[in-house]
Amino acid sequence: MTINVYAMTCGWLTMPLPLLLDGTEGLIRIPVPAYLIRHPRGTVLFDSGLSLAVQRSGPAALGPELAPHFEVHFEPGEEISARLAAIEVDAGAIDFLVSSHLHFDHCGGHGLVPNARHVVQKAEWAAAMVPELAAANHFNPADFDHGHVRCEVDGEHDLFGDGAVRCIPTPGHTPGHQSLMVEAAGGRVVLCGDACYLRRSIEEMRLPAAMAISDAANLRTSLEKLRALRDAGATLMYGHDPEFWAGIPQAPVAFA
Repeated sequence: MTINVYAMTCGWLTMPLPLLLDGTEGLIRIPVPAYLIRHPRGTVLFDSGLSLAVQRSGPAALGPELAPHFEVHFEPGEEISARLAAIEVDAGAIDFLVSSHLHFDHCGGHGLVPNARHVVQKAEWAAAMVPELAAANHFNPADFDHGHVRCEVDGEHDLFGDGAVRCIPTPGHTPGHQSLMVEAAGGRVVLCGDACYLRRSIEEMRLPAAMAISDAANLRTSLEKLRALRDAGATLMYGHDPEFWAGIPQAPVAFA
């Protein structure tokens, strides 16, 4: 059984580095990744990048609280449906759409993947449905609430029942953040999402600024979990590390 993972860049953001690593200074230009997993029994999309509204209107589409923190670099043809079409994959034929979490740069393209079963942690969806919690966590239902058939999971979840593609809870950045573990052709890969923004996050065990944290203790525990997986031989795909991302082959070439 061969399982391959493909990386796609769906735009870039420039933002303050302290939002990723507390106690630092300056700006950082980061990639917005999404991943396609080909399993013999179906396809999985992990995250979907930025929305067409952001492509059209730039940071203004993020609302008054988030807009001042970001510059957007997102051109036509970089949206998830176009990235998939470029490798001859129909966005309407994706089987599973797995959300690491419900922030604008990870689920903005969900509406472009209309027929997939949406896999999200129950705690994440629950928080998104309470207005006060949604506001506190910077969730916008326009990004992710598109009427998908939804699979709300609670903890680890095996997508195909064979252990090859598993959601693993890594909360802290948001209440129900999850990462994806893939037993790929080239070895075990963990798609970290925002549980680990940068290689420095795990090397220095440094959390982001408070604005980017739902629960600091949970986030530290999640970083420790990811570090243990790395130490056991897994390849970690950091959420937004530009130096790391520069060395990752892009689709149509599988990196794992």
